[in-house]
Amino acid sequence: MFSINNLSVQFNGEFLFEEVSFIINKRDRVGLVGKNGAGKTTMMRIITRQMEPESGQVVIPTAASVGYLPQEMKLRSTKTVIDETFMAFSEANELEERIEKYTREITEREDYESESYQKLAEKLAWANERFALIGGVTQQARAEKVLLGLGFEHKDFKRSMSEFSGGWQMRVELAKILLQNPDLLLLDEPTNHLDIESIQWLESFLQDYSGAVVLISHDRAFLDNISKRTVEISNGKIYDYKANYSNYEVLREERLEQEMAQFTNQQKEIAQIERFITRFRAKSTKAKQVQSRVKLLEKMDRVEVDNIDMSGIHFRFNQAPPSGKIVIEAENIGKKYGEKTVLNDLEFSVSRGEKLAFVGRNGEGKTTLSRIIIGELEHTGTLKLGHNVVLGYYAQNQTEMLDGEKTVFETLDDVAVGDVRPKIRNILGGFLFQGEDIDKKVKVLSGGEKSRLAIAKLLLSPVNLLVLDEPTNHLDMRSKDILKSALLQFEGTIILVSHDRDFLQGLSTRVFEFKNRKIKEFLGDIYDFIESRNIQHLSDLELARKASSSSQGSNSSDNKLQWERRKEQEKELRKIQNQIARCEKRMAELEEEIKKGELIISNPGDHPAGFNNDEFFKSYTSLKTELQTRESEWEGLQLRLEEIEDKP
Repeated sequence: MFSINNLSVQFNGEFLFEEVSFIINKRDRVGLVGKNGAGKTTMMRIITRQMEPESGQVVIPTAASVGYLPQEMKLRSTKTVIDETFMAFSEANELEERIEKYTREITEREDYESESYQKLAEKLAWANERFALIGGVTQQARAEKVLLGLGFEHKDFKRSMSEFSGGWQMRVELAKILLQNPDLLLLDEPTNHLDIESIQWLESFLQDYSGAVVLISHDRAFLDNISKRTVEISNGKIYDYKANYSNYEVLREERLEQEMAQFTNQQKEIAQIERFITRFRAKSTKAKQVQSRVKLLEKMDRVEVDNIDMSGIHFRFNQAPPSGKIVIEAENIGKKYGEKTVLNDLEFSVSRGEKLAFVGRNGEGKTTLSRIIIGELEHTGTLKLGHNVVLGYYAQNQTEMLDGEKTVFETLDDVAVGDVRPKIRNILGGFLFQGEDIDKKVKVLSGGEKSRLAIAKLLLSPVNLLVLDEPTNHLDMRSKDILKSALLQFEGTIILVSHDRDFLQGLSTRVFEFKNRKIKEFLGDIYDFIESRNIQHLSDLELARKASSSSQGSNSSDNKLQWERRKEQEKELRKIQNQIARCEKRMAELEEEIKKGELIISNPGDHPAGFNNDEFFKSYTSLKTELQTRESEWEGLQLRLEEIEDKP
């Protein structure tokens, strides 16, 4: 058990958190959350002794180990991938030397009853136990298994680290942390450099991990699949929820509503006290009561409410005229970098209004094809854009193209045209730039703020084909929701490169998987693709089992049937959830229209034309009838959802 006791940290004279406490148990799976700047990374650095708090302490059990993967690291290794990975076993190598030393010493002694002999025996037992726990006897096999799970191939093991990008080198660092098997594993945004397959592998690894895991992540699906507990840092306090991230969001909303009610009541009380003080301050007969109330205000424990913008996003695209029916037509597309073939003989077409997701391991050609589509790269074969196609492109390094000397407002004002210009402040507000934020220079913005600004700038341009390459990098949950909301409203065609499953869900109608220089198409969204891949992998495993042992065939078949039934149930569950979401959206629209009608009815003098028109009453009645129908539909869907969830 790891204990964080009364920690306090100050920055620039203000508390980042003050006297916060919580416990991390042996098998905990904790999501550490909070808005940017709340202190999540600082908390991890304190636990790992990289920072000292103003006060308080972190209690780590004797002999317990802590592993920490930061978001970014300066990596300069020239070792091969496998040799660098073996650096994870420094503890195992040291333990092996200790075991040899203790064993040699203990065989040379005969004072079996002495205290020193007993202590030596305990040291030997602990060293053997720890050596077994961290997998000292299976180092080679474990290292290869983890590297393969994180996306490396056998042929990569002997390549120099310097040949790989920073993202792939971070994968090696992650592998080293996992192989050390620490009692407490702290991971700060571990999915930033991973693709979907590697993320799924990491999820499986962490679910079965023997120690405690604390995660910082902006990947909602990743958090939901691992965390059983969510610890939020907010306004210098700790809020501990026994729930995964999605359930935490619901519980947190309830907490914020309660806090807002307490805040409102307290503000009324404060205003009443202040009015009394102001009114009677000059009267000597009331001096005692005035002083009493002054002291009451000084001692009052003020209620604070997290300042979070929960308003809806009402951004609308400045749409370009519709493109032709065929947006992209590609034949025999190929691309080489020197002797390395990245894409070979691709053929596909994209129709107007389609939403495509590009997925696959890093380095398989997703970004390359994106750049070919926008005309940035030469290639073999032919690629034609359809009639009246207007392109918008968001690159992974898009933030580097912003002018650091311009303000946030100027960045958008430079590209806004026509009716959009008067709405710039509202658009910036929709992307979480408010108040003085819009006058900040770009160069002082955080990575997430720059990403939001770059996306807002892109979406101002009138385009009908959006090509977005990892647009959610550096974005927090709220910012990703804003972007997703905007894309759901986009009526044009979208090509989206991303490894964020939650973000992709509902945004894609077709998935292109990049593998072995080819693409394979899957109809549906990202979870339909993942399900298809899982079934395919299961079928491959089934064939392998049958080939090796027909006697196990019936059990495997039963397992496959159970698995397929469960997947079918999950598919139906997602379908019902999507129907409920659509129903709720339509109900909200109907309620808004009915409110407008009620406003006309209650103020007929302000709307004489609308009120006297028979068509108005027909429309108003029709809206109320449809709302009743939708409400009945919603109730039925909820009952069906409960039936599915209750199935074993």
